[in-house]
Amino acid sequence: MESVQALNLIEWACGAWSVLGVIALLGWRTQVATRWVFPLSALVAVAVAWVSVQALTSSVAVATWSLWPGVSGHLRLDALSAWFTLMLGGVVMACSMYAASYFRHREAIPAGLIAFYYHFFVVSMCLILVADDAWLFLLNWEIMAVSSYLLVISNHADAATRRAGLLYLAMAHLGALALLIAMAMITAAEPHGTLAALAPGKVPVTVVFVLALIGFAGKAGLLPLHVWLPEAHPAAPSPVSALMSGLMLKMALYGLLRMVFVWLPALPLMAGVALLILGMLSALFAVIYAAVQVDMKRLLAYSSMENMGLMLLSVGLAMIFRSEGMPSLAQLALLAALYLAMSHALFKSLLFLVTGSVLHATGERNLGHLGGLMRRMPWTAGLALIGIFSAAGTPLFGGFAAEWMLLQSFLFTPHLSNPTLELSLPVLSATLVLISALAAYTMVKFFAIIFLGQFRENKLAAAVDARARERWAMLSLAFGCIIMGVAPAWILPHMRAALAALLGPVAHPAWATPSWLVTPIALQRASYAPALLLPGLWLVAGLIWLVVRFSFPHKTRRAPLWDCGFPWQGARMQDTAEGFGQPIRHIFEPVMSLRRHLPEVDDRHPFYRVAVIDRFWLWIYRPLLRTWRTWQRLQTHGRPSLVWYLGMSFATLIVLLGMVMS
Repeated sequence: MESVQALNLIEWACGAWSVLGVIALLGWRTQVATRWVFPLSALVAVAVAWVSVQALTSSVAVATWSLWPGVSGHLRLDALSAWFTLMLGGVVMACSMYAASYFRHREAIPAGLIAFYYHFFVVSMCLILVADDAWLFLLNWEIMAVSSYLLVISNHADAATRRAGLLYLAMAHLGALALLIAMAMITAAEPHGTLAALAPGKVPVTVVFVLALIGFAGKAGLLPLHVWLPEAHPAAPSPVSALMSGLMLKMALYGLLRMVFVWLPALPLMAGVALLILGMLSALFAVIYAAVQVDMKRLLAYSSMENMGLMLLSVGLAMIFRSEGMPSLAQLALLAALYLAMSHALFKSLLFLVTGSVLHATGERNLGHLGGLMRRMPWTAGLALIGIFSAAGTPLFGGFAAEWMLLQSFLFTPHLSNPTLELSLPVLSATLVLISALAAYTMVKFFAIIFLGQFRENKLAAAVDARARERWAMLSLAFGCIIMGVAPAWILPHMRAALAALLGPVAHPAWATPSWLVTPIALQRASYAPALLLPGLWLVAGLIWLVVRFSFPHKTRRAPLWDCGFPWQGARMQDTAEGFGQPIRHIFEPVMSLRRHLPEVDDRHPFYRVAVIDRFWLWIYRPLLRTWRTWQRLQTHGRPSLVWYLGMSFATLIVLLGMVMS
């Protein structure tokens, strides 16, 4: 397929999604959204994914999109855009199929309204990926923020949901303002030109980079602009949480990649170091907080932040290698970022859909009230296990392939010009291994507390498994997780053009040669062969079964687990979510703010409670919130004087003047 045809089909898909959203709105009092709109949306997403696969190896396509007379936008589809539209098509297909069953009679507002917001959310993300001028990019960035806000507050009767939505909207607009200023600065010379044709002029590169980092890091949920993430994800319906985590966060990664590798001139070494440090700190902070959560959706939200931190770390490492004149290693680091982005979109969307099935089968989000659901929800548990293996970085799953390539980027690093940075790389490598281990620990906690053990409450015995459409949706994502894990050697060569869109053409790398081996740099250094590992594991498992089966005939039986001589084993004797996270709380208590309630000897109704509070909320956002409330009280109970207004205006003028002079 020609790349121009692929771009035309993506334009058609955006139009089709928009029409479906309007149809859902017109029929919001009926079941048209769940019966027709969401299933048709899934078919459109399949078409987008198919044309994206074709565009991965096609030439660049450009087009002018006339919105109305006198107003048009520039579109551009290259291999990098195609990689992300492929991601979008796959995730939207699964989420739309799931939503057709999920939204039938389960939310506070009609499914038609949700479908209207949902489809414009999807259209905005798709247009961000093919936008080639600043105003079209920013317009859809704003539509993405507003539509996702409306989806987050679907259950607007709940005060906590409304607060989470307002926090998300405030942080989204803070980032949008920073991006608006950055885009205005880089397009000042040619305001009506395309982003791909930007000429490096007298652009204050450092200022633009900082502004862009604020805008994209805020949308990605990175430190210290992350506070909306663990609040908005639990508040949103589960298919929306899957879209936000699986796709919306990747819009920030896509924009950052375009900004630092395409739209801006070559950035200095310290810009890459800044991204490397910020990504590492964000990932470490997030995985520590994820390990101690007791709300399953908050746990996944912090886990998403951890994965976005790893992607930012990879981008920073690629910038360092490019500055040092090491194109092969820069390619490898970016390859890890893009592969992790696709893998994360699949497994995190799968896990959020799993939480939706668990939530509607039990009515519980708190891990302390769940347990033993594998017996009642075997389909959901089995598919969740595939997502858990991927998120934990287990071999033969997509998460492992990406993190392995990132670790190889660290290990293959030769001498760098900066001695401090060179000495820091072993420490950063060890920190990456620690993050991966804690991520695996967190995923084990997620699965074990929800699906294993005994029912912690009697009502769990009445839980029912996911419906047929929900199973198919989760099964499609699980299949993607497996493909990303067992076939990286066949997928990676198709990503070469996407990397060339960022770094330009380079020498033919070892990983781009179709083979049954994944070779990052050279076969003599390291390689990974999932095509051999998979049958090898099946062979070993089969041999063990045969040995046990024929060596001990008629000697195996089922029996209760050993109970250490204590006969009264019940649900209360199981390890709890709080107990599972206690070692992490104890080790990393200095980076947390803990509030504990311990039972006393004379309590008639003793209970134990521990709350983990984000220190960044206490240090930064709570003082800002108190200042805002004080300002509101001043406006309500007494107007500030004219002198006060003039003083604030003068102070603002001085600050702006200082920024311009610098």
